[in-house]
Amino acid sequence: MNCKNFSLILAGGILLASCGPKENKTGAAAAAAADSVTAIPVKVMPVSMTKIARTIDYTSTIQAYEEVNLAPSTPGRVDKIYVEVGDRVQKGQKLFLMDRTQYYANKIQLANLEKDLARLDTLLKLGSVKEQLYDQTKAQYEVMKTNVEFMEDNTQLEAPFTGIITGRYLEEGELYSGAPGMSGKAAVVTLMQINPVKITISISEQYFPLIKNGMKVRVAADVYPDKKFEGTIFRLHPTIDPMSRSFQAEVRITNSNELLRPGMFARSFIDMGEEQAIVVPANAVLMQEGTNERFIFVVENGIAIRRTVTLGQRFDDRFEIAGGDLKEGESLVTEGQARLNNGQKVEISN
Repeated sequence: MNCKNFSLILAGGILLASCGPKENKTGAAAAAAADSVTAIPVKVMPVSMTKIARTIDYTSTIQAYEEVNLAPSTPGRVDKIYVEVGDRVQKGQKLFLMDRTQYYANKIQLANLEKDLARLDTLLKLGSVKEQLYDQTKAQYEVMKTNVEFMEDNTQLEAPFTGIITGRYLEEGELYSGAPGMSGKAAVVTLMQINPVKITISISEQYFPLIKNGMKVRVAADVYPDKKFEGTIFRLHPTIDPMSRSFQAEVRITNSNELLRPGMFARSFIDMGEEQAIVVPANAVLMQEGTNERFIFVVENGIAIRRTVTLGQRFDDRFEIAGGDLKEGESLVTEGQARLNNGQKVEISN
């Protein structure tokens, strides 16, 4: 073989060696590019409006319909307490008696002033005394009469309504000082009315035009899972809390069997009628990891588009979409959404 032929063979071998790897590299890149645009199969459903029964629900605590911490208006010794915790009392029933020494002294003075006033009245008619003296004595009599009536009401206290005694903070012979004692209350006894009871619920401001006095409220207590109670809104607070954007409504609940007691946890449900809303399968809604953000995917021109949404009520296995950019007629991804990223190419399958 001459040198010229050897050079041609060598050049041909080099050319073939240099071409082989380039072809392999190009094929791998094409395969990778093809993989990157592989469409993910998904199933979709059209978004539509559905008629739903709107019910709003809130948590609350059972409260006494009326509650009063009974105490005298001035410090003094407790002479007698007629009730114990748990006693049921009627309106006007005596609850406790304070020391009445000063009351009896004032009552004697009142009787003497009454006699003096009667004598001065006779003498005034006869012209034997000046009218000024009569007026002064009458003024003293009126002041003392007011004091006696005040002390009579504030040394023997009676129940202002029918209820149950839920607290007794002093014993007979102890001194009531007017300051909170070991119980934290500046009172001798506490009286509560527990039939009916009430709850106070904070309602979102968006329902302010719709909530009216007289509306019915369904109430459930966790301690009685098989029982339902009915209440009625009887008082609406007229202002909106600027921090929570809510207003308060008070609900009266009949409690004739006294199953409900102040302090119990309760849930309240208010039916707001029917309205149109977007409702989607619960499995179509995803949650951003590490946050409380909820989102869904819709398909536009074969591309998955991520949309952030706000959830409303739940109906078994469906969620109401209360906010977000989801419109009627769009194609909502219901299967395969867990594999999607925003902008992902998808293939709709039946």
